[in-house]
Amino acid sequence: MSKVNRLLGDIELTKDLALLLIIGGLYSLSIALSNTFVNIYLWKQSGELADLAMYNLSIVVAQPLTFILAGRWAKKVDRVIVLRIGVIFLALFYVTVLLVGTKASEFLLLLGVLLGIGYGFYWLAYNVLTFEITEPETRDFFNGFLGILGSVGGMIGPVAAGFIISRLEKLTGYTVVFGLSLGLFSIAVLLSFFLKRRPAHGKYWFQRIIAERKHDKNWRMVTNAHFFQGLREGVFVFIVSVFVFIATDSEMALGTYGLINSGISFLAYYFVSRMLKKEYRKKAILVGGILLFLAIFLIVFQVTYFRLLLYAALIAVAYPLLLVPYVSMTYDVIGRGWKAAEMRIEYVVVRELFLNLGRVSSILLFLASIRIFNEEQAIPILLIILGSGHTLIYLFIRKIQLKAPA
Repeated sequence: MSKVNRLLGDIELTKDLALLLIIGGLYSLSIALSNTFVNIYLWKQSGELADLAMYNLSIVVAQPLTFILAGRWAKKVDRVIVLRIGVIFLALFYVTVLLVGTKASEFLLLLGVLLGIGYGFYWLAYNVLTFEITEPETRDFFNGFLGILGSVGGMIGPVAAGFIISRLEKLTGYTVVFGLSLGLFSIAVLLSFFLKRRPAHGKYWFQRIIAERKHDKNWRMVTNAHFFQGLREGVFVFIVSVFVFIATDSEMALGTYGLINSGISFLAYYFVSRMLKKEYRKKAILVGGILLFLAIFLIVFQVTYFRLLLYAALIAVAYPLLLVPYVSMTYDVIGRGWKAAEMRIEYVVVRELFLNLGRVSSILLFLASIRIFNEEQAIPILLIILGSGHTLIYLFIRKIQLKAPA
C-alpha cells in the first residue's frame, strides 16, 4: 500500500475514481489500437485527403449535436447510462467497420456519424462524472493519471496494431485490430455497471449557459480558448498519421511513431501531474503552447520519418504541460460559475460545443484550401495557421482570475 501511496501521492482513491480511470484507460487503449489506423485504412481505400477530411468532418459535426442531446438525457435520466450509450455506439462503429470491410470508403459519412455520436455521449458523461467525482485538490492528479493511462495505451496500442497489420495479409490485420477494439469497449460497458448511479434533476438550461458568457468573463475566456484548441485539433488529428504513412508506406512505422510519442508523453504526464504547482499553471500553458507551435516547423516544409519522430517527441512533452493545467483550470472555472452544481452538465456541453466549432472550422478551411489551391503548396501554410491554435489559448487563459471560493 505504501508503494501505491508513493505512486499516487496524497490522494484518496475511491471506488468510483478508480473505475472512471480504468474505463478511461480502456477507452484510450482501444482508440490507440485503432483510431489512427482507421484513417490509414480509409486512406488506402480512397487515396484522397478530401475524403479523409469529410470523414473527420462528419465526426466533429455529429459530436457537438450529440453533446446537446446527451446533456438533456444526462439531466433527465442518469450520467452513467449516458456513458454506457456512448461506449455502445463506439462499439457499433467497430462492428460497422468490420461488416463493410473493404467497402468502408463508400460509407465515410455513416462511419463518421457513428463515431461522432459515440464520442458525444461518452465524453459528455465522462467529463460530467470527472467533475462530480474529483475535487479541486484531486483534479490535477486525475487529469495527469488519466494522461498516463492514455500514454500507456498509446505505447502498447499502435505498436501492437502495427505489428498485427504488417504480419497478416492484405487487410486481415485491420480486421483483427478493429475486433480487439470492439472487445475493449465491451469490457468498458460491463465496468460501467459498477459505477454508482448518478441521477439528475431540474431543467436543461443549455441556452442560458451560452448566454452566461456575457456575464462571466472567466467562462467567456475558457470557451474562446476551447475554440482555438479545436482549430488545431480538427486537421492535425488525421493529417500527421497520413504524413507518417506516406513517408514510410508502413503501418509498423506508424506504430513506432505512436510508441515514441506515448512513451515520452507517459513520463511527461507523470512529472507534470506530480510536480506542477497551481501558481505555475498559466506559465506551463504558455510554454506548452509555444512548443506545440514550434514543433510544426519540423514537418511542414520537409516531411521525413526522422523529422516526424522528432515532432512526436516534442509534442509528447508539450501536450502534458498544456493540457494538465488547462483542463484543471477549466473545471475550476466551471466550479465557480453561476449555479455550477445545478448546471455542470450545461457547462460541459457548451465547452464541447466551442471545442468542436473550432474543429469544424479547421476542417472546412482545409477542404476549401485544397479545393481552391494546389494541395502541396496550401497544406504547409494552412498547418502553420491552424497550428497556432494551442499557442493562442494562453491569450485567453491569462485573463482568468480564480478567487478562492467563499
